[in-house]
Amino acid sequence: MTENCEVVVVGGGAAGLSAALVLGRARRRTLVVDAGEPRNAPSAHLQGYLTRDGMSPADFLAVGREEIARYGVELVRDRVVDATRGEDFTVVLASGRTVRARQLVVATGLKDELPPVPGIAERFGRDVVHCPYCHGWEVRDRATGVLASGPMSVHQALMVTQWSKDVRFFLHEVRETELTDEDRRRLAAAGVTVVPGEVAEVLAEADRLTGVRLADGTVHEREVLYVAPRAVPQNDLLVRLGAELRETPFGSFPVIDERGLTTVPGLWAADNVSGFAEQVVNAASRGYRAGAAINGELLFADLHAAVRV
Repeated sequence: MTENCEVVVVGGGAAGLSAALVLGRARRRTLVVDAGEPRNAPSAHLQGYLTRDGMSPADFLAVGREEIARYGVELVRDRVVDATRGEDFTVVLASGRTVRARQLVVATGLKDELPPVPGIAERFGRDVVHCPYCHGWEVRDRATGVLASGPMSVHQALMVTQWSKDVRFFLHEVRETELTDEDRRRLAAAGVTVVPGEVAEVLAEADRLTGVRLADGTVHEREVLYVAPRAVPQNDLLVRLGAELRETPFGSFPVIDERGLTTVPGLWAADNVSGFAEQVVNAASRGYRAGAAINGELLFADLHAAVRV
């Protein structure tokens, strides 16, 4: 039996909850489908969100769920396994539930694929980190390492010198000859020590990072290591529904307008499924914008239909 609602939101993170909050307050019948796999789950705190700085990500989501419930929005812990588009969207959940919706919001985010170095995954989100704006203050002035993994690694090493003046740039699988003369000059000017050689292991003791061991056995004492995970957008649903994608150095993301509407009518994208650099506060903003735009689309579509009658 197919149920009907006006909007289905796939993803219960900051963007999905924000969109649902706006839609609930606009009296739209809205369903949020949340698989319960937030990207920032490894982090103890979220940072840089005004009035929420330092809050636990789990607490942040719990408050958001309470807020949308006040406006009659339903949230289910489930997963979308199929979606098709005819006159409306038909969404099938893993539980077998089938829902028809006039508009569909995809806020499924992305996954971080970490460099396959022993010790990194176990400490990710604590003293192995990826973003100085997210973690830089908390690990400021510590002995810091940056693991090279791609074309943006030099940029990352230069950036973290704002938070620590003791930075070692581990080239890992990058050859010294791949650094340009300009790279070398800028790293030297910033006081960054370049360390050639492959990293074999991240060391820890008493539940804290203590160093980086190279393949030749050399150990560099470090307290923090920045890495650059490979972004894997969770865009399967967008692909299935025919949304146009654009290729970027960070993955394939949908072509969207300023409101979050994809190239498929009625299909919206928010959070990190729509772009690599969406922090929590940005994701919430994208969700809010999409929610308001969707309400307007539905309102004027209904008015147009009424006038034609």
